[in-house]
Amino acid sequence: MNSYLENSEYVDWKHPKVLAKAKDLADMSCSDKAVAQRCFEFVRDTILHSWDFQKNPVTCKASEVLHHGTGYCYAKSHLLAALLRANSIPTGLCYQRLSLDGEGPPYCLHGLNAVFLKDHGWYRIDARGNKPGVAAAFTPPVERLAFKLSYPTERDLPEIWNEPLPLIVKALTTMHSIEEVYANLPDIEVMQTNSFA
Repeated sequence: MNSYLENSEYVDWKHPKVLAKAKDLADMSCSDKAVAQRCFEFVRDTILHSWDFQKNPVTCKASEVLHHGTGYCYAKSHLLAALLRANSIPTGLCYQRLSLDGEGPPYCLHGLNAVFLKDHGWYRIDARGNKPGVAAAFTPPVERLAFKLSYPTERDLPEIWNEPLPLIVKALTTMHSIEEVYANLPDIEVMQTNSFA
């Protein structure tokens, strides 16, 4: 579990402002579940999704996301991981491969989190931010993610990463505007599975 508690360049929970916010969100909470819910709802509801709100700059580090109050789903997941790790709650990064327009190609990765709760084990949460048609919530043990898979080439990637995928970091650190990121959203190839009757 130690790797899911680490401070790092992009999940920089030891940054003074991130640490202060994490402690503020944990105030008066007596369980890991209560702290996780408060951190989740803060990121979901307070940090604006870059594309939904057409808000620059492009952020990647948790501290940048907190400072600017905005981020793509990936960046929001970095902040949520940092807030939870600062409260000694193991947290990782997860990804889905989704249809960008909901009708097949093109596809892109979507970033979310998995948190380890003492009473439930690993539980995925999605703080991208709600809007019409998107209603993610914290309801363990039942997952309420932002998006459901609808097409054969969409995927719930099973891994729980302790660090962001390099292609996510590259997109968020080399592109200079939310428009540029949106035009080049990260994606990965997936293997097609054969089914036999």
